[in-house]
Amino acid sequence: MRTTSAKLRQTIMRLSLFLTRLAVIGCLVFAALGKPQDPSAAPRSAQPDLRKVRTADWTAEPIREINLDGLKKILQRDGKDTRPLLVNFWATWCDPCREEFPDLVKLDNDYKDKGLNFVAISLDDISDIKSVVPKFLTEMKATMPVVLLNVNDPEPAIKVVDATWDGQLPATFLYDKDGKVVFRHFGRINADELRAAINRQVGGKP
Repeated sequence: MRTTSAKLRQTIMRLSLFLTRLAVIGCLVFAALGKPQDPSAAPRSAQPDLRKVRTADWTAEPIREINLDGLKKILQRDGKDTRPLLVNFWATWCDPCREEFPDLVKLDNDYKDKGLNFVAISLDDISDIKSVVPKFLTEMKATMPVVLLNVNDPEPAIKVVDATWDGQLPATFLYDKDGKVVFRHFGRINADELRAAINRQVGGKP
């Protein structure tokens, strides 16, 4: 009788231990399922590819600074380059410049493979070359070449571009393959008028 009681007590203890362990395992599983997942622990395939989200990141490659000689070089061009050249002078602090910029981005996207060379020349302060300017360009998804003109006296630069220009921004100039100005506009552009002028230089619509 005593032997039977001892075996019964052992059986009860083992069952109690088994149930205790089962309860502990259940709690751990519940805690794991209920715990918010750490985004950093997600598989790599689930993480967004930022290169596909943004078309251009201007913080990755610094905007080039040019002086008066650099501006002359852009306008004089390479004799071997027969592409028409579109030059737009702008600044982030210029409201009409900001308003027309989406039109310029679209024109660049439409014509960059059609033989148009486009350079956007910022007249922002040199202190903004690594902050305000690249931030704006990234927001605009701009991909055209951009330089920042840094001169102490803007008057010589204005005269180099066009003697009739008073420095008003934005200012847009289209040069033909020989370097002659075939279109100029001071103030916000009319996208259709500029597009028509470009078409005459590249031959046909995009």
